[in-house]
Amino acid sequence: MGRRTHAWRGWGTIPRIRARRAVQSRSGCWLDVLVDGPFAEYETSGPEGRVLGFLDLLRTLEAGSSDPRFDGLILRLTGRLGSFGQTAALARMVARWRGSGRRVVVWAKELSIEEYAMVAQADTLWMPESAELQLIGLSIERFFLKGLLDQLGIRPEIVHVGRYKSAGETFTRQGMSETEREQIDLWQGDVFDECVQAIASGRGLSHNEVRDRIDQGPYPARLALEAGLIDGIAYADELDERLQEETLKSSGQSRMARRAQRVDASLYFKAWVFRGHGKRGFRAPARLVQWAAAGQISRGASGRGISELGATQLLEALRTDASVRGVLLRIDSPGGDALASDLIHRAIERTRREKPVVVSMGDVVASGGYYMAAAADAIFAEGTTLTGSIGVVGGKMNLGELYEKLGVARDGVRRGARAGLFSEARGYSPDERMAVRREMEAIYDIFLDRVTRGRPLDRKSVEAVAQGRVWSGRRALDLGLVDDLGGPLEALQDLAGRAGLANDEHYPVLTLPRPSVLPRWISPLLSGWARGSRVS
Repeated sequence: MGRRTHAWRGWGTIPRIRARRAVQSRSGCWLDVLVDGPFAEYETSGPEGRVLGFLDLLRTLEAGSSDPRFDGLILRLTGRLGSFGQTAALARMVARWRGSGRRVVVWAKELSIEEYAMVAQADTLWMPESAELQLIGLSIERFFLKGLLDQLGIRPEIVHVGRYKSAGETFTRQGMSETEREQIDLWQGDVFDECVQAIASGRGLSHNEVRDRIDQGPYPARLALEAGLIDGIAYADELDERLQEETLKSSGQSRMARRAQRVDASLYFKAWVFRGHGKRGFRAPARLVQWAAAGQISRGASGRGISELGATQLLEALRTDASVRGVLLRIDSPGGDALASDLIHRAIERTRREKPVVVSMGDVVASGGYYMAAAADAIFAEGTTLTGSIGVVGGKMNLGELYEKLGVARDGVRRGARAGLFSEARGYSPDERMAVRREMEAIYDIFLDRVTRGRPLDRKSVEAVAQGRVWSGRRALDLGLVDDLGGPLEALQDLAGRAGLANDEHYPVLTLPRPSVLPRWISPLLSGWARGSRVS
């Protein structure tokens, strides 16, 4: 079946016994989470064994925050997350642990501004002496290829509908247009303000003090310590000793009274979270499914990213499977093919008529990605999620001059005034450009219709926030493009309520990978899981 995608496979009795023994003590335990880079949405292999999928990690952190056997949480950051969405969700978990009276300790090899904002509320933050806190703000740069294409004799023929639809500018300009600069600057400003707010709140600084420290970054660990940005210098081999000291701080007991013990988050999930704390049998009926849809949207079944055929087959399987109570769509996509987006939108709408569908947005849900999301019952976005881009862009590359430089000739016979519309050997005629624009406007009109139908907005309101413009998730909430701020855990909780599941009910969640690989095995997986491989 290829890569393992659901949590129970490959996990026998021995690992579960190990995990249960690890938390037999009524105190002195620390939930240990390794962050070695961006988390996949489904379970993978990592340098220290199995790595939980992101939603399973959040569920584990949620459960651990109310487990009286844990003194605290330790986050070990050895790689870069590189995801505003994941850092925002993990920041809420840090705050949750702090709010429950547990201590939170962070050890990091290096930290960017968004990662630092994530852990700023921790009780203790350690770094090795040779580490660096890269608190230097935010920067967005794009390549513009017009100069190169001019030298090669390539003439882009781009048509866009929407004043802010800027995807084609990479090929037609040598720098940002004013409209592109305006929307990106606004989004980046929102992200920057969220980072400043989180750091100020976590470290007890004013917003101006945080901005001053950002302007003076980056910081070697010793300078970060002097500036009050971290709490100590430590190496990985010192963590157990340091955790013992943290345990004594929270207990006030003698040094021999309690030993600090790290409990791997993956083992804790297997033994206590996924198995529903043993309250129900292993063969409970299926409940909820998360589909992680990431990448470019394309037609057919081939290609990386979100394939139209794979997506629609998956959604049809979920729609018709009575054991599936609801569907969580975890979308992270800049868009892609318009027809494929519409066909997937249709499949989501059909699924929604049978059972609830809730969307959790990742870092980017724009253009075709938002087209998909608009069909759901509810949409959750992070405050930093790049959202919207309701517009259309398309065209072709005119390679006529390049062919001439290379001594290549093209000739042929055609019937029909526009039969050469897609030829790359020449540009559009005025009549052809008009035809292309008419097609783009028709697609744009359908896009507006789909958003109006799916969101609590009238056509005029949708047109006002469309035009190909992108927004931060926080502004998208104010504009009615999303329903609430949050990540996959909040979206899952909303979905569970819509599916009629009680707040304290333990239900399994099956996470499926990108749909481009699903058609070969989705039906056997779902049918096998429904016959008794489910837990509650």
